[in-house]
Amino acid sequence: MRFRNTTLLLMLAGLLLGACQRKPESLPTFDNPLPVEFGDPYILKASNGLYYMIGTGGVKDGFKMYSSTDLKDWNDEGRIYQGNTDQSWGIANFWAPELYELDGKFYLLFSADWRINPTNELENFRIGVAVSDTPTGPYTDLYDRPIFDPGYPVIDGNLWFEDGKVYLYYSRCCYKNPVESEVADWAREHGMFDEIEESWVYGVEMKPDFSGIVGEPELLLRPPLSMDDQQAEWESRSVTSGEVNRRWTEGSYLFKEKDTYYMMYSANYFGGQNYAVGYATSKSPMGPFQKADNNPVLEKNVEQGGIVTGTGHNMITIAPDGKSMLCVYHGRTSETGENRVVFIDPMEVTEDGKLVVHGPTTGKK
Repeated sequence: MRFRNTTLLLMLAGLLLGACQRKPESLPTFDNPLPVEFGDPYILKASNGLYYMIGTGGVKDGFKMYSSTDLKDWNDEGRIYQGNTDQSWGIANFWAPELYELDGKFYLLFSADWRINPTNELENFRIGVAVSDTPTGPYTDLYDRPIFDPGYPVIDGNLWFEDGKVYLYYSRCCYKNPVESEVADWAREHGMFDEIEESWVYGVEMKPDFSGIVGEPELLLRPPLSMDDQQAEWESRSVTSGEVNRRWTEGSYLFKEKDTYYMMYSANYFGGQNYAVGYATSKSPMGPFQKADNNPVLEKNVEQGGIVTGTGHNMITIAPDGKSMLCVYHGRTSETGENRVVFIDPMEVTEDGKLVVHGPTTGKK
């Protein structure tokens, strides 16, 4: 398979320098939040010039889609994929879809609970692929099984195409993954939690036909072990606030600027106020990755008088001007309540290589 969405790929790889030199006041603005109740939003700019947005929610046991010419006015395309059928491998919890255009076809990457569950696991998530001849579907499962079975639940698949190879990034779930760390010791000493479970981001080469993986997955990102690590404070807020006994590293998204790979990721409880986004960099798509010293780059703004919390699970698209990088993510506001809604804010990589997201913003500023 060959990556056909050349517009997006070239913009991310070759035009980022122009975006880096632009002043914040010249960047596009959006009337956030969008009138779309999605978690984990993902936008594909297809070869026909249209933007297609998918995400978690909107329909039961599957996915729906919106389309747009300008990222501001959105048309409801309805359901594009139906899961939990007699033929589908996935039976529940259809999450975190991503959309790719390859050789004239469209591929839907997503997470779901796997039908095969002999030990009756409470979290049995795997990652699979569905295909369609058109961006609006309907999409049908490419195989009657997930891409692969690592022996533990996985979610939040993301793909990177380079030099004829396909790389899959995913998050191992916190489920049954207790980890000893100074944060775990701290939680026990304070009588908060007996153990702390963690989710970690892995990467692995994938067969071009999506039928399986090549080699073994490699651990790329995880929460810090020591409390004096500069990432520990923001990545541990779900634990230190007493919210839940888990630390997340999930929702990874890879892009390349010049000769550096940037992996954005989300930390903290996805259902809470502290969900936030950081990034790490590497000279190789398979790492090692070094977390940035200006993390988090996207987080709640209520302490600054704003109304947005729970910002996370982002991806990147290019604005209609063909130059501006845009961070697409979900969040909550004091007006939308517990429903996750979509935000789009400008972002850039500065001349010294730092990633900056100009958000969260709302229409009410």
